Amino acid sequence: MKKNSVLSRILRFVGIVIGTIVFLWFLLPLLVAGILNIGNITGIVVSAMFAIYMAFLPMIHEWLRGLWQQRKMKWILSICSAIVATIATMAIVETGCMVNTCMKAPAENATAVVLGCRVYGERASLSLVERLEAAYAYLEENPEAVCVVSGGQGPGEDISEAECMYRWLVTKGIDESRIYKEEQSTSTDENIGFSKKVIEENGLEENIAIVTSEYHSYRAGIIAKENDLSFGTAPGQTAIWLFPTFYVRELYAILAEWIF
Repeated sequence: MKKNSVLSRILRFVGIVIGTIVFLWFLLPLLVAGILNIGNITGIVVSAMFAIYMAFLPMIHEWLRGLWQQRKMKWILSICSAIVATIATMAIVETGCMVNTCMKAPAENATAVVLGCRVYGERASLSLVERLEAAYAYLEENPEAVCVVSGGQGPGEDISEAECMYRWLVTKGIDESRIYKEEQSTSTDENIGFSKKVIEENGLEENIAIVTSEYHSYRAGIIAKENDLSFGTAPGQTAIWLFPTFYVRELYAILAEWIF
């Protein structure tokens, strides 16, 4: 019994530490960059609940045992458990879809479609730079390939996202003749749809390489399929301190894409 008690305390302590670390991980984007979205809100709430659960584990279990003796509460607890299990299963399935899409290599010299992201004034955000680095690497490895940089101008942006990406790639040494701009889109659906028009109007290779953040590749691929585009992916690598926040947000976006 004594050994079990010690082991239980160790496991609770480890759980509290893990919950606290994950809590801070989701809180970091808010503290460092002012990023607050459904992704890190979810992470902050869930990790805080987990840490509290581990801290008061014996009391909570005793309370739950009492509730389980009541017929109505047993049904409610069973339903809650089923909901949690369903959410966890959905997250695993969506993650598998993300990973599978990221492993889908594009054809040689496919047209790279670079999806836009936040621009601050005329400066590319970290996420956009990560996508541009992936686009640059792909264009360097495929010297016959061209790219479409896709993204309109939003609030707080002095130039379009496409223009920002164009300037970044030219500065890195990519020839201007290899870059086509699509400057009207305001969503992923429009990024893909409007880029397809650019490809058709200019007689470009219709087999595309989707260049976006790794977590975003699957949903972009769904939209590419809806636009009858054959595709592979050349995903950018998201900074580790930002990844959980945007990954969880994307889980919601994928679910919405499936439903609607």
